[in-house]
Amino acid sequence: MTGLGRTHTVGLNAFQANEIEIQANVGHGLPGFCVAGKVDASLREARDRVRPAITNSGFKFPDLKVTVSLAPADLPKGGSSFDLGMALAILAATSQVDTTRAAKTVFLGELGLDGGLRPVRGVLPALKHARDRGYTHAVVPMPNVAEAVLVADLDIGGARCLRDVAGWLKGDHVLDTVSDAAVVPPPVEVHDMADVVGQSEARHALEIAAAGAHHVLMTGPPGIGKTMLARRLPGILPPLGSEESLEVTAIHSIAGTLRAGHPLVTDAPFIAPHHTTSVTALLGGGTGLARPGAVSRAHRGVLFLDECAEMGPKVLDSLRQPLEEGEVRVSRRDGVATYPSRFQLIMAANPCPCAPAHDIDCVCSSMARRRYLGKLSGPLMDRVDIRVRMDPPGNAALMTAVEEPSSAVRERVAHARGAAIERWGDHGWLTNAEVPGSALRQRFRLSPAALRPVELFLRDGRVTARGADRAIRLAWTLSDLKGAEQPGETEVAEALLYRDRGGR
Repeated sequence: MTGLGRTHTVGLNAFQANEIEIQANVGHGLPGFCVAGKVDASLREARDRVRPAITNSGFKFPDLKVTVSLAPADLPKGGSSFDLGMALAILAATSQVDTTRAAKTVFLGELGLDGGLRPVRGVLPALKHARDRGYTHAVVPMPNVAEAVLVADLDIGGARCLRDVAGWLKGDHVLDTVSDAAVVPPPVEVHDMADVVGQSEARHALEIAAAGAHHVLMTGPPGIGKTMLARRLPGILPPLGSEESLEVTAIHSIAGTLRAGHPLVTDAPFIAPHHTTSVTALLGGGTGLARPGAVSRAHRGVLFLDECAEMGPKVLDSLRQPLEEGEVRVSRRDGVATYPSRFQLIMAANPCPCAPAHDIDCVCSSMARRRYLGKLSGPLMDRVDIRVRMDPPGNAALMTAVEEPSSAVRERVAHARGAAIERWGDHGWLTNAEVPGSALRQRFRLSPAALRPVELFLRDGRVTARGADRAIRLAWTLSDLKGAEQPGETEVAEALLYRDRGGR
């Protein structure tokens, strides 16, 4: 009954997928079951899941020495998605199943003690890697089928238990290609910009931000509409493109936050962590290798930091690197995890600690007010393109104003984004905010007349070199909203004023 069995699966090392070969050797020696290949605690526990799953599925677990090796051995491995591949390799080593049919198949799934298959995280990025490596088939648990079929050019089979997969390998069973009975996801709550009245300047600022994916800071007394506006930003953003959608879905698959029955993320995500959040929760963390944090789950969407002045300075400053590079790198025991994090940052803050409804009633000292917003460091604020100071609207505006709905604003935003993609698309940039400063100063340099306001601000020390680049990006967005071919002096001056107003 001795022999060697072999199957294949895919392991995730943060956002990077790796092909894993599972070899099971059944040989003479003291009866035992060991797993080798730089595995973590959850994977070592697979021994206690695989053995009863095999016996409770009607197969025989060998009373010999069983060694399972996960290659390559130097890559860290963790999680429960290896269970199915390990069980099939053991059955193949004992000639209870024939894995000839599985030469170009990857197996993913966690086993229950009864042999049932349970869903796992990270199916989408794992199967994309398998397809790129030449695999033609994949077997996943039934609850993961809706996510797995998002990968094109890969035959997907959904199984409910180990016995189903063994029957498929023998040719006696056909695996399903649709998920279990339809799960109707709850409707997504849509907030309309028409609900916000009397804040025309802030509404226009968010429209500009949406058109170019720029970062925004809103300050003003409590109850004035900062949070309302921020929560309505996703409603004016265009839907994600096909590649963007798959990339965002892959991140949420690893994080385990996909919606059941409708896994594909088609709209820009909106992530709003509490102001007491930690650096680990914001950037990502965990034992061994870091999992996606808030900045990665907000990729291609919005990261909203309400009451940002209440957050710790270290937490806020940790945003500087992902804001600049569009990705976050987190070092942990088993290596450096790299996740994409090209998000749009929206911050909201009160002007002072006491935060009265009317600024005239403030009892804070000038030092206290300065210290309160001083948590927003200069390097962080230099990366914020738009700063808006919001004032209380008049009574008449609250009672009688009829504001423009999100649908009308979204149409203008989509038109501006389309103009940006047409201009930058061949260079790999999707929004004005992504264009590097070197391209703005060389290939797409504006006329000397248009750049005159920037030269004045640089000469007076009112803007840094980075700030000048960001102002030019913002000017391109203003130009796109107006339907112009390129920014002029008016758009550049307006962009500089948006950086210079409000805030602190």
